[in-house]
Amino acid sequence: MRILLSRPMPPATVAAAEALFEVELRQNTQPMSASEVRAGLAVYDAMMVTLGDQVTAELLQDFGRPRCRMLANFGVGYNHIDVDACRAHGITVSNTPGAVTDATADIAMTLILMACRRAGEAERLVRSGRWQGWHPTQMLGMHVTGRKLGVVGMGRIGQAVARRCHFGFGMEVGYFNRSDKALEFPATRKQTLAELAGWADIIVVAAPATPETYHLIDAEVLAAMQPHGVFVNIARGDIVDEVALTDALRSGQIGAAGLDVYEHEPVVPAALIALENTVLLPHLGTAALDVRENMGAMAVENLRAYAAGEEIPNQVN
Repeated sequence: MRILLSRPMPPATVAAAEALFEVELRQNTQPMSASEVRAGLAVYDAMMVTLGDQVTAELLQDFGRPRCRMLANFGVGYNHIDVDACRAHGITVSNTPGAVTDATADIAMTLILMACRRAGEAERLVRSGRWQGWHPTQMLGMHVTGRKLGVVGMGRIGQAVARRCHFGFGMEVGYFNRSDKALEFPATRKQTLAELAGWADIIVVAAPATPETYHLIDAEVLAAMQPHGVFVNIARGDIVDEVALTDALRSGQIGAAGLDVYEHEPVVPAALIALENTVLLPHLGTAALDVRENMGAMAVENLRAYAAGEEIPNQVN
């Protein structure tokens, strides 16, 4: 089977794929263009794609049944792939859940701590040479231990964040989810996002990106947050109305934000960058070698199962 790896991958991932398939490795770190995706669908039996490699219904309409019949997504989020259109054209799609859970939850904790304790702002102060020494009212932030955590989307990652916050920091947990969850820690499901936003000191978005969650966090939800409230997004950028978030931060309507994802990534608005009460990371959620190797191993196993005619472990359509 001839496959394309759409980006430079960890060496272990490339080696595992090459042991099973005829592999071409695309060396460009940027997402594939529409013409590259179209060519890939025509030339390869399968592709390992990842964030930003847009496979759309419009692009697929050029094909009846393309040669490429399998897209193994390197990552848990697959909102860049139109899975319904893929199904209609005979293309199977898989992802890599589980492998990303703990690493993404760890980044959520990084953002919570940095945003609450003003760590980004404080580091900039030290690096600028303007720090004049400790004093009792210097850089006062929000104490994290014992706070109220609101989780939007209580799936694997949301639960991993809540577990860390409850057991590690003694936080009370509330969540907004389509259904109740049986959890290993106390947590209260809130009936509306506004209720959760008004109750929590810290909001963490861990919901999947779908048409239903587009701009789920809007001006109304942000207005319901407390003035000291901290907002964290580790999911996908377009779940949040970025303009409304910027306005809420700039006006002091909410206290701070920590973001690992952006609505038009990698473009980050200058207005957001200019704010001191933001912590901005370059989508580091799974950026650890062993985590990326585990993701690659899962993606290769999905491809192997497809080639062998077996049940695909992580099929999404």
